[in-house]
Amino acid sequence: MNAWMLDPVAQTLKRVEKTMPEPGPQQVLVKVKAASLNRGEFLVGMGIGGAGSASKPSGMEAAGEVVALGAQAAQHASCPIALGDRVMGRAPGGFAEYALIDAQDVLAVPSSMSWIDAACVPIAYLVAYDMVVAGGELQNGQSCLITGASSGVGVASMQIAQAIGARVIGTSSSQQKLDRLKSLGLDDALLSRGPDFVQAVLERSAGKGVQLAINNVGGTVFEACLQALAYQGRLALVGFVDGVKQASIDLDRVHAQRLKIFGVSNKLRHADQRAETVRGFAKDMLPFFVSGKLKPVIEQVFDFDDLPKAQQAMQTNAHLGKLVLKVAS
Repeated sequence: MNAWMLDPVAQTLKRVEKTMPEPGPQQVLVKVKAASLNRGEFLVGMGIGGAGSASKPSGMEAAGEVVALGAQAAQHASCPIALGDRVMGRAPGGFAEYALIDAQDVLAVPSSMSWIDAACVPIAYLVAYDMVVAGGELQNGQSCLITGASSGVGVASMQIAQAIGARVIGTSSSQQKLDRLKSLGLDDALLSRGPDFVQAVLERSAGKGVQLAINNVGGTVFEACLQALAYQGRLALVGFVDGVKQASIDLDRVHAQRLKIFGVSNKLRHADQRAETVRGFAKDMLPFFVSGKLKPVIEQVFDFDDLPKAQQAMQTNAHLGKLVLKVAS
């Protein structure tokens, strides 16, 4: 089969011929129809291989048709699964003609959803659900701040927050992106190139602050996100686009305001924890995709041979939402 390999340090992609993988006892093998790009894979030290590693299979999520099942896959899957089913999930090495997905990470693709849309769901929308609903406990009528709101996770977080009835304030350093986000339903758009948004957030929340802040940017805006929180507010850490992983923290404010700070990395989560999130997402969010209330925002779709061009598009940071690789018709 054809597959793409990534050198996580040099950030170079190479197309190779590989043997088709065989599913382990709790895995499924899918014929990949589409896979989407995620910024984390293309940041040195944050990809699948990690800094200093040799080239590794490229891609982190995929959607496709089940062509083989491990002996225990059906009993460990988060949803009923059989040969020929349309599925999506976290798929290390998803930029390939065939890929493996752990059974507990499998999500059924609704019949109304295209392969291209399905490829955008398993990372961005599950991470957003983890932040907004599972960890962020955002409720109808509350407010949410999303820094770097034009990213794939940012757009997904905006959509999920609004689907449950929350108001969203989004920041971006691009007025053009903010205008597009407004056209997609963003409630309040703030042009910001750093930690200069606190006063504007307070003004838009009647001086109270937001119940949930999502930090897609990194350490440069960490303290500002804390200052923008309401009493008992929550701060989710998801991205380090600025490359800054250290920040000062006002411990007195965290203490007095009873604030919560949490991360959403899956690196150390065990299978049962991931499965719990997948099942919650299927129950709470998949109906929104079926009804059309949730639909991925896609900037561009690339052919399988054009993955290097898609990588370049990702690195320019000019896109809004998701970039998708079409693998098979």
